[in-house]
Amino acid sequence: MNTIKIRKLKLGTGVPAICIPNIGKTREELLSKTILYKKMHMDLMEWRSDWFEEIDDIEKVKETLADIRAALGETPLLFTFRTKKEGGVREMDTQAYISLNKAVAATGNADLIDVEIFTGDGIVTDLISFIHKNNAKVVASNHDFDKTPSKSDIVYRLRKMQDMGADIPKIAVMPRTKKDVLTLLAATEEMASEYADRPIITISMSGLGSISRIAGEVFGSCLTFGSGEKASAPGQIDAGKLNSVLQTIHQIF
Repeated sequence: MNTIKIRKLKLGTGVPAICIPNIGKTREELLSKTILYKKMHMDLMEWRSDWFEEIDDIEKVKETLADIRAALGETPLLFTFRTKKEGGVREMDTQAYISLNKAVAATGNADLIDVEIFTGDGIVTDLISFIHKNNAKVVASNHDFDKTPSKSDIVYRLRKMQDMGADIPKIAVMPRTKKDVLTLLAATEEMASEYADRPIITISMSGLGSISRIAGEVFGSCLTFGSGEKASAPGQIDAGKLNSVLQTIHQIF
């Protein structure tokens, strides 16, 4: 599997990177959290912009993005608008979603941009191409808050993301049983060992799936999401505690 370098961060080898989602609702809150999170065990930060109260004002988004970029320094930034159908907090029509992500890419202030892979193949292909032309990388994503698909379906979705040119395929699924967690881990191992030529991210959500958030180095997931002040998804672990466990696993793996 090839690695990817984003600023000084290398993904796809060694200890999984820790990403802290910033779910601030205002510019002031976002900047305050950014400064706080930089003091934590954070390798990169995700701006979960669906929480931002002024998300419909693209100029405000760009201004706020520039401020976050300045506050982060060399810490990489992942920009994400998570749609409601994939677990986000608000609706956004497809054209607005496209315009927002293209506007963000054009600023050069986001190192990675999340693109939901089932937005439509033509739309996703165009978005990935546009983001790459603006020198950012793409995290293609899919979230299933209802269930854990079969192993073959999880691998299919990850391979689809890879085939469409995403730099980092990502999938998060909801377990209903312990066997569902094993399904996600088995799919991760199969994708990483047999098909992936780039880093991947896989997550089994909720407390039941929390083992997946610490086992990435063993099974093949390059990044894990840890909470700063407040979790943005079920099952996230405090970033400091997460770092301690990841380091322990790395030492004995």
